[in-house]
Amino acid sequence: MTRGGREKDREDPERKCIATGESQPKAGLIRFCLDPEGQIVPDILGKLPGRGIYVSADRAAMALAARKGLFARAARQSVKVPDGLAELVEKLIGQRVVELLSMARKAGDAVTGYEKVKDWLLKGTATTLIQATDGSERGKTKLHAPEGKGGFIGILTAGEIGLAFGRERAIHAALAAGGLRTRVVEEAAKLAGLRGQTGGDDGGETAMKDT
Repeated sequence: MTRGGREKDREDPERKCIATGESQPKAGLIRFCLDPEGQIVPDILGKLPGRGIYVSADRAAMALAARKGLFARAARQSVKVPDGLAELVEKLIGQRVVELLSMARKAGDAVTGYEKVKDWLLKGTATTLIQATDGSERGKTKLHAPEGKGGFIGILTAGEIGLAFGRERAIHAALAAGGLRTRVVEEAAKLAGLRGQTGGDDGGETAMKDT
């Protein structure tokens, strides 16, 4: 980690998306592999054995890969693609973001609640502001997201943020610098692509300055 608590740039190996044909860092791709029955399985953690097949974390790209038989072409054999593949991947990535955010909370690297989040922002402790898609727009515009890549996540619902903090709902949350922060930001970016939301660093509109 560099001075100021900012993570060093990591060298992330690139892989080619079978739908777009473009190569990009693995962090922006969803890895798939085949199970023993020849069915395509999303490998969210990137740890399943076998040759990986990569698709951009984008709903349209995933639908194209399934529709055009690109999984079979990449695997060089007949494969079974489950119905609703994009929806399944979105659900799994959403669960992963919540899980990582919960881990950050347990490590003391994440807080929720308007006053706590505002305090972290003012002190410079927060490097990422997280706000619920279904929260009050008036309340959300009172907070200013930190500058820099990954400074804002606006792709989660209040229920999803709340789940990470053991609550029914939560509108505001913040992340401090660290490895978990990087992973939350990366997975949230994937979720944004799968939910077809743009704007801000990782989905939704960037929060504005304090008023």
